[in-house]
Amino acid sequence: MEHLIAYGPALLRGTGLTVTVALCAMLLATLLGALGAAAKIAGGRFARGAAQTYSTLVRGVPELVLMLLAFYGGQRLVNSLALLMGYERGFDISPFAAGVGVIGFVYGAYMTETFRGAWLAVPKGQWEAAQASGMSPWLTLRRIMAPQVMRHALPGYANIWLVLIKATAIVSIIGLQDVVNIADKAGKSLREPFTFFLAVMAIFLILTSLSGFVFRFIEKRVNRGGAA
Repeated sequence: MEHLIAYGPALLRGTGLTVTVALCAMLLATLLGALGAAAKIAGGRFARGAAQTYSTLVRGVPELVLMLLAFYGGQRLVNSLALLMGYERGFDISPFAAGVGVIGFVYGAYMTETFRGAWLAVPKGQWEAAQASGMSPWLTLRRIMAPQVMRHALPGYANIWLVLIKATAIVSIIGLQDVVNIADKAGKSLREPFTFFLAVMAIFLILTSLSGFVFRFIEKRVNRGGAA
């Protein structure tokens, strides 16, 4: 236990980095999900095909494979392109950027289907009525559609966040000093892996429990005055 207490500050720093990776990846996933859903709903043939290919292929490939491919394979690709462009030295892909990029890219595919389903759950008459009353498409989207889409998307959005924050554990394999990486090194050096990974399990349980509480609060606020 004294070893765990001694490593407490390091584990807290690692936890902060884990949460930062999760938040940045969630922002990226939200953006990609919104673009993908818009392409499937209102895009042309090419846009719909690209969005469908993205959501289908990404959901069928393990996150670990994509992480290793992006970090190691992507590094070689960037260096090769740099040499072709006349640079003597390539560019380094940071573990943080690779982790955020891959996790956000993967969960953007799931977010695409979440947003698409939420949009389709809103009756078409809502849009038509707003247009008939003289509202512009942007105003209709902001005042009529977005609040209802948010209400329908929130449960799925919360579930994706809970899965995504646990998926951040894979960034430890590419050297990012997150809480899993720190616990792994400490456990090996002190020969107490069970103690440190038990602490990591407790940390993730705390994070997911707090997240669940926050999303339940948000859901109550969003559903206030509307259908539960």
